[in-house]
Amino acid sequence: MSDFPKTTFLDRQTPPHIMTLVLLVGVSALSMSVFLPSLKDMARYFDTSYSVMQISVSGYLAGTAILQIVIGPISDRYGRRPVLLASIALFCLATLGTILAPTVGVFLFFRMLQGIIATGMVLGRAVIRDIVPQEQAASMIGYVTMGMALVPMVGPMIGGALDQLFGWQAAFTFLLLCGLGVLWLVWRDLGETVSGGGMSFADQIRTYPELLASPRFWGYASSAAFSSGAFFAFLGGTSFVADTVFGLSPFWSGFAFGAPAIGYAAGNYVSGALSVRLGIDRMILYGTLIALGGLTVSLALGIAGMNDPYTFFGFVTLLGLGNGMVLPNATAGLLSVRPHLAGTASGLGSAMMVGGGAALAAVAGLMLTEGSGALPLQIIMVATTFLALIAILYVMRRSRIVMGEAPSPATPNSAD
Repeated sequence: MSDFPKTTFLDRQTPPHIMTLVLLVGVSALSMSVFLPSLKDMARYFDTSYSVMQISVSGYLAGTAILQIVIGPISDRYGRRPVLLASIALFCLATLGTILAPTVGVFLFFRMLQGIIATGMVLGRAVIRDIVPQEQAASMIGYVTMGMALVPMVGPMIGGALDQLFGWQAAFTFLLLCGLGVLWLVWRDLGETVSGGGMSFADQIRTYPELLASPRFWGYASSAAFSSGAFFAFLGGTSFVADTVFGLSPFWSGFAFGAPAIGYAAGNYVSGALSVRLGIDRMILYGTLIALGGLTVSLALGIAGMNDPYTFFGFVTLLGLGNGMVLPNATAGLLSVRPHLAGTASGLGSAMMVGGGAALAAVAGLMLTEGSGALPLQIIMVATTFLALIAILYVMRRSRIVMGEAPSPATPNSAD
């Protein structure tokens, strides 16, 4: 971490401290997971069905996917700091609304509004790209998302304990306190990182073809979307597989749910340690191969009738390890294609990951039946990871071709 910019904590005249970015991104992840153990209690409280309460998950993801497309351009225009402060403040108000909601309709309205906190995930990465070069950005994103990887493991545990002690509103109260703490931290520690006062929307529109016509942008974005898609498919099917296929208790299902998160944290550490030395393309390639290798062996064992919870969830840990290497580097790559549109690129890339992942989660849920076992889920994960491999091989092939053409210094973007 010695290559990172010099910072003074709680001094916004210097670049933000890495802990500020970890917590900023972490509260975004916490909002997605902390209340999950309370869904049944919430359905009883609002006298509605469990499927209606599930909208608080699927609708939230759909809303954040749309939000992430527009929030990047807004931050490129007005700057990271004011957009982050406004978004976190609105998140806190929405969280208070969920706590006080008298009906399920009001609750779901404020729950959708909570999706504004996805701004932290999008702009946290854009801030990193604002302050450090591409290879260091991959390393720094790796350390930041390594901290975020712990949230899916501990968030539901905290929410479940608070629900059992104080009721479902306690999880949202905890979320509100976290939001207020991050709002104060961003106010004190994060200054503006967009140079030159930002770009007007008209200037952005004129430059969009640069980004959208870049094969490298779509290559990096696709490798990230397909890699994360395998994980989202896992999320969509793991409850069914753990309970119906393997007969695990809720306690052990919770541990199984954290298997990819353990690998993801390790992969993020590897990214933080090696991205600068090896380069982002090789890190993406190695991470994809690790994930694909583990999932392919798992699928082969499933076809041979040798599936058990230890092998299934054990090999899913390799999916997490691979994604921990792929996602920070692919994100740094798509942000670096057009650094002056880093916010736009971050938002579009995140929207592809969340939107595509939500669709794959739904597909996994539909394909799994009592007679299918875990095979449909394994096939989906192998297929999407293979597509991620194709995407990064395309990026590397294009880079080799362009390097062979030796573009002139006057056309620095011709490599795209």
